[in-house]
This record gives sequence, C-alpha cells and structure tokens, in this order.
Amino acid sequence: MKKTLIILLVLAVSTSFGQYKGGTTAAQFLKIGVGSRATAMGEAYVAMSRDASGLYWNPAGIARAQGPEIMFQRNNWIADVAINYMGVIFPLYGIGTVGASITSLTMEDMPVTTELEPNGTGEEFTASDLAMQLSLARALTDRFSIGFNMKYIQQTIWHSKASTMAMDVGTLFRTQFKDMRLGMSISNYGGSMTMSGRDALERFDPAPNLEGNNGSIAVDYSLDNWDLPLIFRVGVAMDVLEMGVSKITIAADAIHPNDNYESINLGAEYNIMDKYFLRGGWKSEFVETNTSLASSDLEPREESFTFGAGFDLPLFGSASGLRFDWAYGDFGRLKEAQRFNLSLYF
Repeated sequence: MKKTLIILLVLAVSTSFGQYKGGTTAAQFLKIGVGSRATAMGEAYVAMSRDASGLYWNPAGIARAQGPEIMFQRNNWIADVAINYMGVIFPLYGIGTVGASITSLTMEDMPVTTELEPNGTGEEFTASDLAMQLSLARALTDRFSIGFNMKYIQQTIWHSKASTMAMDVGTLFRTQFKDMRLGMSISNYGGSMTMSGRDALERFDPAPNLEGNNGSIAVDYSLDNWDLPLIFRVGVAMDVLEMGVSKITIAADAIHPNDNYESINLGAEYNIMDKYFLRGGWKSEFVETNTSLASSDLEPREESFTFGAGFDLPLFGSASGLRFDWAYGDFGRLKEAQRFNLSLYF
C-alpha cells in the first residue's frame, strides 16, 4: 500500500514539468472527454470511473461495474461540430467485464474553394473522425483492478483518410480510508497516422521549359507521419463527507500529454440518495499556453470551470434504471460546450 502511494505521488509530481508541442499529433478528437458526469467534474475522473464512460478514462474502472450498462452521449461541441458516443459494458463471470464503444465526430459539408475560385467550385466536402474499441477489465483482488482497450482510429477528409491501431491500459486501487481510490491510465499508445487518397495525386511537368516532354506525369505527394496524442493520467478520488443519505466526493487528476503542457483537473460531486447529483469542477488548472511562437508571453487556456447535474430513474426495482447526466463547460472566447448522455443499466 505504501509503495503504491509513493509511486503514484512521484508520478503526479513528475507531471509538473514539460513543454508545449501543440499541433504535433493527429486525431485530436481523442482528447475530447466522454461522459457528462466526468466532464462536469472537470474531467477529474481517472479514479472515479466504473460506468460505461470509464472505457475512455480508465478501463480498469469497469471491473467494478454492478451490472450491464449502455450509454449514449451527444456533445454539442464548438464550431458546430457534433460528437456522438455509445459505450456498452457487460460483466462476465470468471472472465471480468467486457466492453465496446464507438466515438464519431462529424460536421456539416463545406464548399470546396481554390485559388482561382475562392467563392467555391460548386463541390462540397466533409471531414469526420471515428474511434472503435473493445475492452476487457478484471478485478485481480477485492481492491485492485486492471483494464485494457484495443482501438481502431480513422480520420477522413474529402477523398483522403488515415487510420491506425492503438491501445489503452489502466489500473484502479481502492483503499479502506473513506473509500479513497487511486487510478492511473495511459491512453492512445499505438502507431502513427498518414493521410492517403486521391487528393494527394497530382499531374506534374518535370521540365516546363522544354517542348515535347510529358507534361502530365502522375505524382503522389509523400505526406508526413503523425503520432497519436499519448496521454498519461494519474488521479485520486475520495468521499470526504457523508451526511445521512447524502455524501460529497472530491477528485483530482494530473495529466501528462505528449503534445501540451501538464495540467491538474479538480472536481466534486454532491450525491443525494444515489439518485440526484450536483457536480462542479475546474479543468486544466495551472496550464498556460504560449500564444505566439515569437513571444514568451503566456496566458491561461480557454477551458476553465465546469458544472452539471444528473438523476437516476429506477426501473423494475432498484437493480435497473435510467440515468440522465448533463454538463456545461466554459470555453472563454469560444463560448461554451454542453454534453448530454443517457444510460440504461441493469
């Protein structure tokens, strides 16, 4: 127990140092949080997860699921982008808990423009992202669990696309002190992505000043490889106050990405009779972003406070029901983003 605490504290402290590498990884949609409960708590969720959204935050959490669950989520993201998520978890006796999820990012069609036709060619194009994953989690002891995700990732824009495979791994340890949980996860460890398709094909004249040569040689542009956004999270959650049928839980996560500064997320939840919930959080605390490569001036990131609520509606007794969660996130100059999800548990 002491060794585990020391290791997690060292990892948390190590996330205090890093450097900014914005724009150096692909599949940025993988960094958009899943689950309204998690996002309402400022995304301090790596030690909280045990529902279907835990497939994203920490797959080890689903090993503690009480039963099967299906979750649907709709994100009204910034810039008229829509993000949809569906996750399913199912405990299997003697094996553990298995899960599957799909995340899609879509946007409206946009006009195709060129240098010669800046008002549009009459064609339209679209872009979309997709991630599909299978998960397995198992409780190795009554207090320690581990989980794994295998995922397929694809990005598409007009006639070109890129795809790769990746994996996540997570652990969760529950202590006997106020039900304190210690969690850790590594997300998106996998291959790089390279765009390919007929949009990269072009006609080329190697000698435009010579007559009689072939001025229409087919060439295929060689595009760069881009790594995935690898994210390391370590967090703690604890029930700090119990008052009859209600309790208050707080959580904190330290995040170490491979393409941005490290950050700390904070969150809290007020639980009334395990049926009604109020949540709040602060995302990316202590993070600063260099807004100009030519300047050392720093300013806070756009993301800041979050809040939300939820309620459970029992069905056919206390073992099954519907859960509705809502979250609001402030994005400063980009205004706000709202998330809604509906879960059916058995």
